[in-house]
Amino acid sequence: MFIMKGVVHMKCLKIENGKGFYRLDKEDWHPIDKLNKEDLLTLVNLSLTDDFEMDEFDKEKLEHKAHQVIYKNIFEKLSELGKKKNRFKDESELLYKSAFEKYSRE
Repeated sequence: MFIMKGVVHMKCLKIENGKGFYRLDKEDWHPIDKLNKEDLLTLVNLSLTDDFEMDEFDKEKLEHKAHQVIYKNIFEKLSELGKKKNRFKDESELLYKSAFEKYSRE
């Protein structure tokens, strides 16, 4: 975890001791192979926030083969989503604004 401009970033994916781990809060780390669909959805939502952080995928550091596959796929998808998050936010704000204007006229 690091501090930048007063914002505390929460690392949600990390590589440690040859294995991949995830967390959904600032407390508990879980092995990446124990990730379920609810946890994955929470990670997706967290990845859309400004304080989300994750370790780069590194095949050399991830010695556990199953963890390599899982971590790589999750890292790639969350990285891709992170690049698109501003577009998603803009689209959702525009949608909300349009709905608000529509219903405030009635």
